[in-house]
Amino acid sequence: MTTTETVLLIGILFLALVIIGNIGFAKLAERRNPPIGKFLECDGVVLHYIDRGDPAAPCVVLFHGNGSMIQDFTISGLVDLLARSNRVVCFDRPGFGYSRRPRLRIWSAAAQAALLMKALDQIGVRDPVVLGHSWGAFVAIALAMRKDYPIRGLVLASGYYFPTGRLDVWLMSGPAIPVLGDLVSYTVAPVISWAILPGALRKIFAPRSVPPTFKNEFPSSLVLRPTQLRAAAEESALLIPTAAQFRAHYSAMNDDVRIFHGTEDRVIQHKQARDLHQALPRSDLHLVPNAGHMVTYADPAAITEAVNSIINSSKPAAFQAGRAPNISSR
Repeated sequence: MTTTETVLLIGILFLALVIIGNIGFAKLAERRNPPIGKFLECDGVVLHYIDRGDPAAPCVVLFHGNGSMIQDFTISGLVDLLARSNRVVCFDRPGFGYSRRPRLRIWSAAAQAALLMKALDQIGVRDPVVLGHSWGAFVAIALAMRKDYPIRGLVLASGYYFPTGRLDVWLMSGPAIPVLGDLVSYTVAPVISWAILPGALRKIFAPRSVPPTFKNEFPSSLVLRPTQLRAAAEESALLIPTAAQFRAHYSAMNDDVRIFHGTEDRVIQHKQARDLHQALPRSDLHLVPNAGHMVTYADPAAITEAVNSIINSSKPAAFQAGRAPNISSR
């Protein structure tokens, strides 16, 4: 065996060990952090969700951001606050937490909205208020744009609504590249993500500190699984194209919308929220002072109040007119 062949063999064996190690780490993370909700199957996709509060009360549906999962909303206290007077349904979006993300689909915001609409119908959710945080705001907007699923209104928190130049998006999109991305996801991505995770958490909560409850209770090890890292990379790659697609439809939306954004958000500038407020005919803007990207932790009481005000002031959505054009789910 030549020196080159020996080096190549050692490299292959090393990669194999790293892949096996990362798969083992993912399995260990799942054993230590079992599902906290229920499962359903919709269109061949297994979805994990929680269903809290009074089943007969008005419903609030929550969509988490990129890389996150249901626990983001439970740890913030938002689920408990909303469940005092509402039914609260929160899904792990496809590819995150314990929801599956079949490979042979492009999981755009519209595709996710189409799937989750069917899942909501499957569990009897009608006329909900829909709350989306960060990338989840795209899914909330896509659901609102559908003509075949009425909602009461939207609450959008820390969303990205208009395309801008973002180098960080391209840097985070590597694991989404076909074939090569799989190799990255199962080798270097978990290691790099583990190394940068503490700094990333400080950034999303800044200028405030990371809450002790989040440090102690959020299952960060689930975030580092190769499958979830690949899903997060795919959503990073879709961030700017989705904003570019949606921006032309905002003015046609006639839903009651409450927009929340932290004034010190270091992930998405609060100018995005201001511009959306100008584009939406029926919106209220709530800028939360001294709050960062995790505005759901900074002022969950105000967000709860906004949700309840929509419920208290709205007619059943089936009677609303002027819904925006339907966005294709493909």
